[in-house]
Amino acid sequence: MTDQTTLPNDEQLLSFFKAMADANRLKIVGLLAQQPYTVEQLAALLDLRPSTISHHLMVLAEAGLVSAKAESYYNVYRLEQGALDGMAHGLLSRETLPAAAAQVDREGYNRKVLHDLLLPDGSLKIIPAQRKKREAVLRHIAKAFEPGVRYPEKQVVEILQRFHKDTATLRRELVGYKMLNREAGVYWKPEEPQA
Repeated sequence: MTDQTTLPNDEQLLSFFKAMADANRLKIVGLLAQQPYTVEQLAALLDLRPSTISHHLMVLAEAGLVSAKAESYYNVYRLEQGALDGMAHGLLSRETLPAAAAQVDREGYNRKVLHDLLLPDGSLKIIPAQRKKREAVLRHIAKAFEPGVRYPEKQVVEILQRFHKDTATLRRELVGYKMLNREAGVYWKPEEPQA
């Protein structure tokens, strides 16, 4: 499935988690970690029908976690320890989890909030009370200001009136969230975005 130098891809991760997301399959992996078993032996140990054990072994085999070897009249199943170790290494790698989110649209939430709260003219229906939504709205409003440019309070009020009549709340929140700085009635957007 994977080795120490190759990180698991999305399909491998999904297959692994599907295989391991069942209590009986976890028991089978645990038993096979101790020694190889036949379907009949596993069925007796787990008090399950052989057909149920065969199904579980098929799922584990598809994930590359077990393999079978014919011995006499039986297939003997073994745990593929290397595949399990490789997957564990890949899952614990610093590159794997962030890579799983690489295709996520990080701006999707902000767009949804703005779609829900902006009127056709670009003004706000309301100033949201929920913190995450308020931050999304404030980030949108902050784009109306140029970084480093000094704005007198009167000009800030004029800009903010395009978004909502409660300019005092918007000014206070933009400063509170460090999207605007204020000193002696003068406002400016920081050069570097605040974390």
